[in-house]
Amino acid sequence: MTRLALHDLPEDRSGLTFGVAFGAGGARGLAHIHVIQALDELGIRPVAISGSSIGAIMGAGMAAGMTGKEIGEYALHAVGTRGALFNRLWSLGPATMRDRLGGFRLGHFNLERIIHAFLPASVPASFAELGIPLKVSVTDYYGQGEVVLEEGDLRVAVAASAAIPGLFMPVWVNGRVMIDGGIFNPVPYEHLMDLADVVIGVDVVGAPEGDGTHAPNRIDSIFGASQLTMQASIALKLKLRPPHIFLRPSINRFGVLDFLKARDILQESEPVKDELKRAIDAIHATRQP
Repeated sequence: MTRLALHDLPEDRSGLTFGVAFGAGGARGLAHIHVIQALDELGIRPVAISGSSIGAIMGAGMAAGMTGKEIGEYALHAVGTRGALFNRLWSLGPATMRDRLGGFRLGHFNLERIIHAFLPASVPASFAELGIPLKVSVTDYYGQGEVVLEEGDLRVAVAASAAIPGLFMPVWVNGRVMIDGGIFNPVPYEHLMDLADVVIGVDVVGAPEGDGTHAPNRIDSIFGASQLTMQASIALKLKLRPPHIFLRPSINRFGVLDFLKARDILQESEPVKDELKRAIDAIHATRQP
């Protein structure tokens, strides 16, 4: 789905600047790659990027200067192939992998270790080294609110933003306990609204799918309830102040941990690339003299 809010566009109809907000959604966030590719093909370099969870990871890659093609190829190799995925985990050290991951119990995986093993070498250690300003949304667990990180240790910030409760241990940032940024802000586009002429928000949260005749299992019900809560938050934000372009790739049938289905996710979500191009063309058309 593409949502345009043309009435919110500034009066100046030339020299447009763009900002893009990549949303939370686990493996479903691989669909963000098509958005990056579309911007690459249009020659658009955002002036600012924001992201939550998997969106923070994708945003870090783009802000570091990686193209959509490079991110896609890296993702397919690193997490889309069973052998490469487990080899990378094993590279943490077979003798101490249990300790490095934080144990093998659900909710005890150490995401900081995993992020260091999986992020491309081209993603720097610090926000200051990025080519495009990046805002990473995290949730302060005890502070009960969102925190936007944009300086300091980039990899710790990304790990905190992607620390899905029930799967990963919280991450300490500046002495605070941080968890998944998608909890409080699944698509953090509002942080860009005053920084760019056109802001693109990409929602990959998804929603439970089924024929209504079968009850979900325990794990599906937990993640499904989280999806419904996040969609309620997104719906409210869209009513208050929508971005200029809002995209929802077709990814509902995939789970948050379906990284080994990377090729399927990319294939099914590919139409979002043309949706974005058409939306940008429509905005440019309104700015013709």
